[in-house]
Amino acid sequence: MRITKHPVLDIQEGKRVSFTFDGQPLVGKEGEMVSSALFANGIRTFSIHAVGDAPQGLFCANGQCAQCTVIIDGLPVKSCITPLKEGMEIKTLVHHPELPADDQWRPSQPPEELSCQVLIVGAGPSGITSAVELADLGFSVILVDDKNHLGGKLVLQTHKFFGSMADCYAGTRGTDIGKILEDEARSRENITIMTSSTVVGIYSDGKAGIYQDRLEKYVHVSFEGLIVATGARERSLVFPGNDLPGVFGAGAFQTLVNRDLVKSSDRVLIVGCGNVGLIGAYHALQAGIEVVGLLDIAPAVTGYKVHADKIKRMGVPIYLNHTLIGVKGDGKVEQATIAQVDENWNPLVETAKTFAVDTVLIAVGLSSADEFYASGIEGGFPVLKTGDANEIAEASSAMMGGRIIGREMAGLLGSDVTIPPEWSEKAEILKSHPGEVFERSFELLGKGWKPIIHCHQEIPCNPCTSVCPQDSIHLSDRTGTIMDLPEFSGKCIGCGFCVLICPGLAITLARRVKDEGLAELVLPHEFEHDYEPGDTVHLRGLEGVDLGEGIVKAARYNKKHRTSLITLEVPIELATEAVGILVQDEEITKPLDEADFTYLPDNAIVCRCERVTVGEIKEFVRENDVTDINQLKLPRLAMGACGGKTCLDLVPRVLMQAGVAREEIHPATHRPLTVEVPMKALANLGGGHE
Repeated sequence: MRITKHPVLDIQEGKRVSFTFDGQPLVGKEGEMVSSALFANGIRTFSIHAVGDAPQGLFCANGQCAQCTVIIDGLPVKSCITPLKEGMEIKTLVHHPELPADDQWRPSQPPEELSCQVLIVGAGPSGITSAVELADLGFSVILVDDKNHLGGKLVLQTHKFFGSMADCYAGTRGTDIGKILEDEARSRENITIMTSSTVVGIYSDGKAGIYQDRLEKYVHVSFEGLIVATGARERSLVFPGNDLPGVFGAGAFQTLVNRDLVKSSDRVLIVGCGNVGLIGAYHALQAGIEVVGLLDIAPAVTGYKVHADKIKRMGVPIYLNHTLIGVKGDGKVEQATIAQVDENWNPLVETAKTFAVDTVLIAVGLSSADEFYASGIEGGFPVLKTGDANEIAEASSAMMGGRIIGREMAGLLGSDVTIPPEWSEKAEILKSHPGEVFERSFELLGKGWKPIIHCHQEIPCNPCTSVCPQDSIHLSDRTGTIMDLPEFSGKCIGCGFCVLICPGLAITLARRVKDEGLAELVLPHEFEHDYEPGDTVHLRGLEGVDLGEGIVKAARYNKKHRTSLITLEVPIELATEAVGILVQDEEITKPLDEADFTYLPDNAIVCRCERVTVGEIKEFVRENDVTDINQLKLPRLAMGACGGKTCLDLVPRVLMQAGVAREEIHPATHRPLTVEVPMKALANLGGGHE
């Protein structure tokens, strides 16, 4: 099913092409990823595993794992990074793929040799800003990314960004920032951009091997310095049912919904209350997908309070001190059970709740994808890492960090450059964790407009202070940085610019009207609606409290900010309390009448590729006195197609459950190549050559 209406994104039709899946004729969009075309046609199972005939579905949608492998025209490929073409014959991968019979001798061709002063791996916000900084200093740069557009995860972010307007485009939507940065990179003549290209290895002779998948070509790039801006991978979780189709990462969800405009789900449960999970819930609601709730084992939301408050106002509950017990379904996700935990994080059976859902999104953090940095250190040449590959933080921090790393690399290569001290200060502020939360109160004194700023937590953000034509919004002086809370003092003309630009939808406008018991209230709204004057809407307070109803007076859409301003008539006492309009009815979020509590953690899958369970690992560890993760390759852990990308983060915890002390655990050795490369590409016989 496709998304045909969206409050923020433009709907592009695209050219339709025909293909088949297991003999069934289907239609998709030319050039979209095969996985998205399958999802749009209601297909969730892509393969059947040899172990237990278990169904496999999409997990990362980023080419990192192999859960989406299918057979296309006789060959096994990852459907999430394979563009759809007319006439493709796609089949479910059942167990292991068969190698096609081929005994024909073919000569190989040497790889094309390219060179640059600095090779940058990854064209997300930090990679691009590093490239631009180096280019402006006169260095030749090759910027490589495995996607066909630059911007990294910005391409998936439809929300407005926090941070500084001057330094990282705060108040602008991530999708727009991605385009701005791509234009910046393409405007520099000394930046060579290689898209749809994957760096598969960094070698000690100062060369990188690059697989250009669209050309089926293998290239060598010689470089003097290396910047690793490869971002991060989403972490997985161990729980019964974690391998069912319908359990996938929040990034995969955003890829389907925001990049490919595919309605991937009807009802979702989200695990993780950091910014990724909170934003994922908001994106789901904008796409018309029901969200039954978010949960986190932590006692407090770890993301920004304004994000959490926004979600609560929309009608989505947040369950803190809760864990996911398990997911069940007949070949796909159909139910998910959660429960509260005690002080030792043990689930309390009597608190279990089961929800009917078709999707469980995992948003429990990220792991830096920094293997190439280690390769650079081992090779002995100048290497730096930036963005999430260096430290997990917001994209606003990555942009500033990329500029700093660009200059650092210039210095390592002999350039006499300095890094302005304020850059490092700004970078530290932009990656700050949320600070203190303050109580605030507001009142309406006169009959003029007044902005009500429902921003209670210190976070790095200043857009509202930059757009007021009366210069009436300023940051407090508590820290002297953009972490300070915004405050209003002065004149307000009711223009609504501060309301439109606030990334947290945390600013409203209010004024008294002639009837002393009433007020006018202007709220931001980023959802499809058909409100007309006289309609009633359900008002919500800061953290989702039901405040009753307001009457719509007007609704206007701002094309620049892609946000509606809804003017309401409300009781005077609600003018400073109402912050949003209910989007999702509370009936949607109710659990089933009876909880299905089946707690079998030893049955949970750790290695998704080889289907190695918690119990199998614990038994092997105890029987063989294992402390080295590499020894677990004997029972096939991390020996599958993803090369351990999704399971190795989980293994130390399982070893500790088996009685191994953390300090005794020896880490696993990573494989030399990061992705699969066809032999014909290594031999440079792709692109139709025989």
